[in-house]
Amino acid sequence: MGYTLEVKNACGCFKRDGGVDIQSFDSIQDAKEEAQTLHARMEKNYCKKHKFVLSTMGGNYTITIQPRVAG
Repeated sequence: MGYTLEVKNACGCFKRDGGVDIQSFDSIQDAKEEAQTLHARMEKNYCKKHKFVLSTMGGNYTITIQPRVAG
C-alpha cells in the first residue's frame, strides 16, 4: 500500500520551486516527513500571499494553498 502527499491549488511560488502536485511514498513515515518538510519550506520561503494548510487522512497528506486574508 502506498501513501501520498498532494498539493492542492498550486500557486506560482510552488510551481517556480519545481513542486510536484502528487508524490507517492512506500512508507507512512516517508510521506509524513516530506509533508512536514515541504510545509515548513512553503511557510518560510514562499511569498506571504497564501497560507498553507497541512492535513492528513489515513496516512495520506494534503497541503492546501489558500489566499491569506488581510486583516
